Amino acid sequence: MASPHYLASAAGARVLATGGNAVDAAVAANLVLGVVLPYMCGFGGDLLTLVWDGRPRAYRGTGRAPSASTPNAVREQTGGSTMPVLGPHAVTVPGAVDGWFTMLGEWGSRSFGDLAGDALRYAEEGFVPTRRGAWFFESTAGAYDAVGLDDFRAAYGHVRAGHPVVQTALGRLIRRLADDGPDPFYRGEIGAAIAARVAEAGGFLTDADVATHTGSWVEPLRAAFRGLEVLELPPPTQGVTALEALRIVDGLELGPDGPDRQHLLIEALRLALADRARYLGDPDTMSIDPTVLLGDAAIADRRAAIDPTRATPAPLPPAPDGGTVYLCAADRDGLMVSLIQSNFFAAGSGLRVDEWGINLHNRGAGFVLDDGHANAIGPGKLPLHTLIPALALREGEPALVFGTEGGHGQAQTHVQLLTRFAVDGADPQAAISAPRFTIDPTSGIVAVEDHMASSWIDDLARRGHSVLRVPAYRHGPGVAHAIAPTPHGLRAASDPRAEGGVVGG
Repeated sequence: MASPHYLASAAGARVLATGGNAVDAAVAANLVLGVVLPYMCGFGGDLLTLVWDGRPRAYRGTGRAPSASTPNAVREQTGGSTMPVLGPHAVTVPGAVDGWFTMLGEWGSRSFGDLAGDALRYAEEGFVPTRRGAWFFESTAGAYDAVGLDDFRAAYGHVRAGHPVVQTALGRLIRRLADDGPDPFYRGEIGAAIAARVAEAGGFLTDADVATHTGSWVEPLRAAFRGLEVLELPPPTQGVTALEALRIVDGLELGPDGPDRQHLLIEALRLALADRARYLGDPDTMSIDPTVLLGDAAIADRRAAIDPTRATPAPLPPAPDGGTVYLCAADRDGLMVSLIQSNFFAAGSGLRVDEWGINLHNRGAGFVLDDGHANAIGPGKLPLHTLIPALALREGEPALVFGTEGGHGQAQTHVQLLTRFAVDGADPQAAISAPRFTIDPTSGIVAVEDHMASSWIDDLARRGHSVLRVPAYRHGPGVAHAIAPTPHGLRAASDPRAEGGVVGG
């Protein structure tokens, strides 16, 4: 069991140690994360998962835009020409609650109530945040203060390191879900409260919009990379972006890890991110099948555009960073779970359903207000999603279950981790702990962690990359975790960029 917080990893491990399976453990850990990391994830967010139960099963628990949402309606309400990142128009229907119950209905050996015990205790009796955790609470509140949204500050402004954080309303929500299942959340008083809070703030979400939510089973996209078959979720997620970049570099001479390789990875990712902005959105409105982007002709075209000696920055659109958690779990029977869950930017929209302790996410910020674009906001549409749980197979069997948080950086981290794993033969912990870069879509700047060799960073700058040195193991590059089956058992890894860890059950 690997997650970004030690209390969640311990909760999942307890489930495994007492006979639960990997899905039970993943849900238990995710529920704890929703309590102890409400600035990242929780009951007002979305969920996506990729499960191996002898075959890959992918579930998209993402919510849709309100039925009255159109680009013109948002423009008229906000007076702006770009999609708001915060506030009521960025709220889509939260999909996580339905996702947890769907997973348990398919694979669970225990009830939601049984698995929610640790989360309920931390909500009602409190948990003690570390200094790092307290910093996240304060910095998140500050992000909302700057735009006049005070829900988060009112709920969490008292948080201090070393002092218990009690969330009574969230405990009430967990008890209600344990007693009555997801129905009250979508078709009862909780759903009505969600819609009322958004309407109060000027948004379009209605009870009916919440009531019609349903997740979807989807077929993963696949691409070959250095002896692996890599599986990612299809649009509206950016899974195809990771696969496109991997396919581009799979046909290049990467050589040993160094500036030549890092340059090629950056260039391939710039091209894939540009295609993400150009084509991706709700799969029902995309003008191109995502498999076309992975086809030989398209990949050869992108590969030919790379100059191996010089940076050729492509303009990229703005994209907010994400508030997200990734976790993975595996059990002795071979069940493996790759799960990602998020409130998105900051702790979400800035709107909170206070009586139930729900911080509403802002996945609608992924839409655009360009009427002709596949990702334009519209009635019942799915926004472009950064969340991408992943799985790699070797000869048809799991070789690595992996993923990361990090918003637009997720596809970038997938490419860097898999390159070290598949090309260099690095074990999962070494691949995760190694220095990473992140391309900022707004500025084009390449943020490089400063435990990368200085000579490599200087070389990238000489090639024309706009390089920014950032502290090692900061939160920005995302927080990755992985589990790899070996002949001697499971080998797991957790990112030193978080306060989580690996715990066996």
